[in-house]
Amino acid sequence: MVFSKTNGFRHASIDDGKKMFEKLEKENNWKLTFSEDSLLFNHKSLRNFDVLVFLSTTGNIFGETQKKALQKYIHKGGGFVGIHAATDTEMEWQWYVDMVGAAFKSHPKQQTATINILNRSFKPMQHFGATWQHFDEWYNFRAPVNPNCIVLATVDESSYQGGTMGAHHPVTWYQHFEGGKIFTTALGHTSACYTDADFVKMIKEAVVWAGGR
Repeated sequence: MVFSKTNGFRHASIDDGKKMFEKLEKENNWKLTFSEDSLLFNHKSLRNFDVLVFLSTTGNIFGETQKKALQKYIHKGGGFVGIHAATDTEMEWQWYVDMVGAAFKSHPKQQTATINILNRSFKPMQHFGATWQHFDEWYNFRAPVNPNCIVLATVDESSYQGGTMGAHHPVTWYQHFEGGKIFTTALGHTSACYTDADFVKMIKEAVVWAGGR
């Protein structure tokens, strides 16, 4: 399921993300459901999905019943891929923040920066070199990324203006969390991301990894 419900700022690039996933669906024989209906988050419906992709969701989007269903889904080995504003979602729900790995605080203007690729043995990162020049919106987080997360890439704060996280500023990570497989990237603000070959391949491989029960 590619889920893109917003209750706050809505990214124009969500439509571009959906087009990217439609293309990936055809190329990889995936079966996708696009939704912005929180009521699909129930035990019966979620059983039908190997991976939940949160595509720039924002704000508080779940009631207590939906929260319990998401927790059960993760506990039963479900996969999760969070893109960009997935970290700007349900920020007062600590379980979700721990699961996605971080909570959004602020961002400077969009600009090009240098990304350091820290782990090139993990499949979604194998196609990158040691660094990646990328134009995006660089999220600062309320607190350091959940220590359970394995950081895959950081942004070099000396290469742009407005970073507040210091020498170790994660932008992409993964973790095994309470039974589930979680991949999160803070990248993906701009429409151009969703036709960028490196970004698209990273997301494709992240979905494949997260869906491997």
